[in-house]
Amino acid sequence: MTELLDETLSIEMAARIKSNRKNCFDNACKAALATEGAIYVQGFLAVPGVPYKPIEYSWIELDERIIDPTFPHLGFIAQDIHYFPVQRFSVKKLKAILEESKEDYPEDDPLPIYGNQPYEYYGDLMLGGSDYQNAYDLAAAKCRELNQPKKQDAN
Repeated sequence: MTELLDETLSIEMAARIKSNRKNCFDNACKAALATEGAIYVQGFLAVPGVPYKPIEYSWIELDERIIDPTFPHLGFIAQDIHYFPVQRFSVKKLKAILEESKEDYPEDDPLPIYGNQPYEYYGDLMLGGSDYQNAYDLAAAKCRELNQPKKQDAN
């Protein structure tokens, strides 16, 4: 992945949309809808420490930069956060999916957006096909790399 997290814009966006720490999908959706030219992205996050496995996650991309409106709530520095995208949606497509979901499943939260059928279910992860599994595997490898035991210096 070549995009870089824009910390400043992420913090500004978080304040602008009044992001919360509990729902990255809603935060990213609000950010996408409020940002001309934004792309809504779903995928996985790899960070050092707990939970020691990939986190199902969402952010937006703008001009080859990542804007993460949940970033201020994560408690990590930007260099420790690794994004693994699976699905990207234009604002137009995002709006269409949200509208269709509200009509077809009014009692269900429309986010996260599931992959195209047929899909497989990966435990507590998003529903998706092999692209989800590939991104998850890459994120899991990064989690293992970030969480390797530290070797002690021989004194």
